[in-house]
Amino acid sequence: MTAESMCSQVLAATKKWRYDRISIGYPGPVVNHRPIAEPHNLGAGWVNFDYDKAFGQPLRFINDAAMQALGGYESGRMLFIGTGTGLGSAMVLDGVVVPLELAHLPYKKGRTYEQYIGLAGLEHRGKKRWRQSVLDIIELLRAAMVCDNVLLGGGNAKLMKNLPQHIVVGSNENAVKGGFRLWEEMTAKQAAKL
Repeated sequence: MTAESMCSQVLAATKKWRYDRISIGYPGPVVNHRPIAEPHNLGAGWVNFDYDKAFGQPLRFINDAAMQALGGYESGRMLFIGTGTGLGSAMVLDGVVVPLELAHLPYKKGRTYEQYIGLAGLEHRGKKRWRQSVLDIIELLRAAMVCDNVLLGGGNAKLMKNLPQHIVVGSNENAVKGGFRLWEEMTAKQAAKL
């Protein structure tokens, strides 16, 4: 998918809706409400696209994992890990969202975190080994980042079983809630730095 096709599809799907703001969860790094790199799992053309012209409404971009983290956050120091096509990651530190780009960091045997716990890792290694890798990576990152709890999201999170108490499986609805929270006054000031 390209930015142009996404905008066209969203505008067509929401033609009869009334809205005055737009929140966009983007699968890549975002700074000052703009993508700064092309996504790994989508088509090209996202960085320099004129979203303001296409939508004609005020909009805010945030990394898609950060959007889900913001929507699912309750308190303290929370790590978000999104296991879907790729691997999304973010932290919320006492209410401040910090997007992370952990997916392509080296993990084991010359492979990345994403190659172990993204969709490719699930398909290549099978559910049992994939589940163990998810738990291993979560505990490694939780210890490194000194987190109180972990919110596990993304399309494959539902495949996890027997999770420790400090790991909660979230819902994709958290992204919608995060999109609304992005416009709340206090959060907007913090998110302006993203």
